[in-house]
Amino acid sequence: MTDDLSDEDRKLVVLARGALARAEAASGAAVRDDDGRTYAGADVVTATLTLSALQVAIATALSSGARGFEAAVVVNGRADDPGLPTFADVSPDAYVYLTDTAGTPTSRVGQA
Repeated sequence: MTDDLSDEDRKLVVLARGALARAEAASGAAVRDDDGRTYAGADVVTATLTLSALQVAIATALSSGARGFEAAVVVNGRADDPGLPTFADVSPDAYVYLTDTAGTPTSRVGQA
């Protein structure tokens, strides 16, 4: 499945792994919007707020003016990530790669 990644998707893997490492979090995510801009995030877990890395990346993109997404990568991602429904709601034709911690894809969710 690694061969399925485009060069642009590999960039998302690098950004997501970087976010994971900087935050020392369980997972990291990166999204690419319809204009090709990228946004990354890591899990946020506090006593009063819990967001998955994908939710953080989506919220960052949307609050920066993104209107839709082309793709996303979630490093150490899970099929039950609470950000997946939001991603699909905003961009039903986009796709998400879930990878292991090394960035090797384990599954793909969505279209395109």
